[in-house]
Amino acid sequence: MFKISVFDKYIFKQVFLATVVCLLLFVVVYIAPEILVKIIKKIFTLHITLLHAIKLLAYELPKVLAKALPVGILLGTIFTFDKLSKDSELSILRGIGLSFTRIMMPAVILGTVLTYLCFMVGDFLIPYASKAEGENKSFQTNFVYIQKDENNIPKRGIIISNYIPGLVRKLFIVDFSKETYDDAITFENIYFADWAKVKKDNWTLYGVKKYRISSGGIYENIKDVGSMNILEGKEASEIYELMTNTTKRDRTFTNSELKRYMKLLSDYGYLDEYRFMLTKYYQRFLHPLTCILFAIIGCLLGFSPPRSQRLVGFTVAVGIVFAYYITLPFFDLLAQKGVLPPFVSAFLPILMFLLAIVYIKKYKDV
Repeated sequence: MFKISVFDKYIFKQVFLATVVCLLLFVVVYIAPEILVKIIKKIFTLHITLLHAIKLLAYELPKVLAKALPVGILLGTIFTFDKLSKDSELSILRGIGLSFTRIMMPAVILGTVLTYLCFMVGDFLIPYASKAEGENKSFQTNFVYIQKDENNIPKRGIIISNYIPGLVRKLFIVDFSKETYDDAITFENIYFADWAKVKKDNWTLYGVKKYRISSGGIYENIKDVGSMNILEGKEASEIYELMTNTTKRDRTFTNSELKRYMKLLSDYGYLDEYRFMLTKYYQRFLHPLTCILFAIIGCLLGFSPPRSQRLVGFTVAVGIVFAYYITLPFFDLLAQKGVLPPFVSAFLPILMFLLAIVYIKKYKDV
């Protein structure tokens, strides 16, 4: 049974203090070059107040914190266990019968706490900060929706050039012809509308011009329609929700909101975006686990003979962090294009860390 001892309290305290210092350093280094300069520019160009600038800076902190927590525990455990090794304290602890696994348990426990904190940051703090900063506002161009009949055959295409909440501008609507060809898609009608008013149960178009198309692809006539309805009921509200969500980044959604958005993407056939968002959803649960894995890796990298070079462990740690964050977009793209299933794409970095733990443990002979 695991029993808390004075050694556990000592190691936990050392890892905790080192992790806090590393977190602060990471946040300062991450914010200073880009975010702080951006906010200073807004102060001089947009003439925002100092209070507003401080709020903008505060809204950036949760986004940085989600990345800083795994890095902080990794560097904190390396620093602590490297110091314990250099001071021969690890040798003393192992000499009294404690295994290395038992010695690093306080660091793993701290990593578990940070895992929960990292998950909460991603599910609540980041969406809240993003919405407060205005990232959830939608100003979209070129949204396309293909309306299909009961046989899943396209019957109408809706192309939207611009919209603001509640009002859609510059719409093109095409009615697909029932005649099919191997090398071309034909239209029966093309509508152009200046704007559309979007309500909960319908879309009403105004200033509509109708272009009648012959089977040969020639305009037969042009007619002023005035107004017309194109979407009604549940479909009208869901398509508007889809349209407004397509401009938002995944971090603006809570987990429940992201699940709702993914369902709409799946129901209406936006499969590329669905696979991408599903990968991001899985990552919200898998990414926090890196706090535990990085805690273990940090303990292993920090363990070394008293006279060995300290730089080696930190260099490997920096390489691990760099490889993790630089490959995430690549795995996202593989999932989006259907090359890998979303869960596999999200889990691969975790698998690589597990393999790294096995290799480092064997290499360090602990």
